[in-house]
Order: sequence, then structure tokens, then C-alpha cells
Amino acid sequence: MPDQTRDFEPHDLQAAFSLLTRLPISVDHARAGKRGAGAAWAFPLVGLLLGGMFGLFGVILGWIGIPNGMVAAFVLLGFAMATGAMHEDGLADFADGIWGGTTVDQRLDIMKDSRIGAYGAVALIVFLLMRFSGISALSGWDLVLTLAAVGAGSRSLMVGAMFMIDPAKPSGLSASAGQPSGQVTGVALMIGLAACVVLTGFSGIILFAVMAIAIVPVCVIALKKLDGQTGDVLGAVQQCAEVAGLAMAIALL
Repeated sequence: MPDQTRDFEPHDLQAAFSLLTRLPISVDHARAGKRGAGAAWAFPLVGLLLGGMFGLFGVILGWIGIPNGMVAAFVLLGFAMATGAMHEDGLADFADGIWGGTTVDQRLDIMKDSRIGAYGAVALIVFLLMRFSGISALSGWDLVLTLAAVGAGSRSLMVGAMFMIDPAKPSGLSASAGQPSGQVTGVALMIGLAACVVLTGFSGIILFAVMAIAIVPVCVIALKKLDGQTGDVLGAVQQCAEVAGLAMAIALL
């Protein structure tokens, strides 16, 4: 059942940064851990700020003459360092578990293993290439606005997946965080959609819709193969939404 905590506390943004990044944010970690899903409404704000920050970093690199390909590589490196490659790791573990196991328990055990297998490696390489291609196709303020919008939208959809799908196991990051309430989920999704519209215009509605559609296969596979979601599933959700968002943003531009 979703966590019934409906309070929106002032330190939730700090708690969200603590949960989703490795940035040195001053926060009461014990309290942040207890908030868990209650702070999930702020997840899209984390994506918004990270996307804007690294988009601006990319613009500065472009201004000083760094070629687009290297700009994209540096931006991806920045994201990985800021988040501890949390979502990328989740994507790789999800791919390994889903295609490497034959039972729910086997799949969950494989996903828990820190080693990466062939399926995870292929998924990670393909998604990095898609993100690299998308980022390198953008420049100037289009890069800043798109990364901020996609960052917010993709992380709001993580909250939607947390709400809709029960945890697959009683332990782990997702289970310890709990499930967000309908109110928290609604606020997160509204922030994600609003960010897309404000930053990219009314076409942001299409952008957000495409990202939402892109996570459906991940959610369906998680339900069928794992009987629920885990932190790795949420990482895969974020990565799929981000790739779809980048692709659609470029198409709309």
C-alpha cells in the first residue's frame, strides 16, 4: 500500500538530493531516510536542477570551442559523477536480471549482484550512445532547456512507477523508501509536466506523453518478470524516459 504520509516538509528537496545524487548536500540523513517516498514529490526538482546545471556546463564548453561530441561526453560524465551513475547501474542490473534469470528469485538475485553481465553491458552501451547522440545534437539554450525538462519529466515518472507498482521484495532501496501517496505522486507528475511545458512550450505536453509511454514496457516487464518494482526498475524507468524525451525534443525542435 502507498505510504500515507501526505506532509510536504521544507527539507524534502534536500532529502531528494540525498536519495538521488552523491552531491555534498547538508541534510539529516536519518530523517531523509524516514521521509523516503514522502519526499518523492521533489524528485523532478532534482532532475530539473541537474539538467539545467549540466546543460549550462555544456553550453559553456561549446562557447569556448569544445566540439559537440566532446561536450556530450563531458555532460554525461558530469551526470554520472553527480548521481553516482545510480540510474545507469539500475538499467544494467534490470537488463541482466530480466534476461539472465528464469524465475523471479533468480532475476532478483542477479539484479542484486554488483557484477555486470552481457545483457547489462549491451543495454548500458546502447543507452549511453542514444543519450550521447541526443545531447550532441543540441546546443545553446536548447541544450539547457531540454536537459532540464527531460530531467524533471523522467524523474517525475519514477514517482509514478513507485506509486503504481508494489515493491518486488521486502528489502532494498525501493522497499525502504516506501510508496508515495496519491497526493505526493500527483504533485510530482504535475511538476514534471509543468517543467516540460514551461521550458519547451506547449509541445512539452507531447514530450511528457512520449516519456510516459516509453516507461510502459519497463513497468509491464517488471510486473510480469519480477512481480513488482525495485530500485533497479526505477533506474531503468528514468533512463528509458530520458532517452525518449531527448529523441522527441529533437524531433519537435
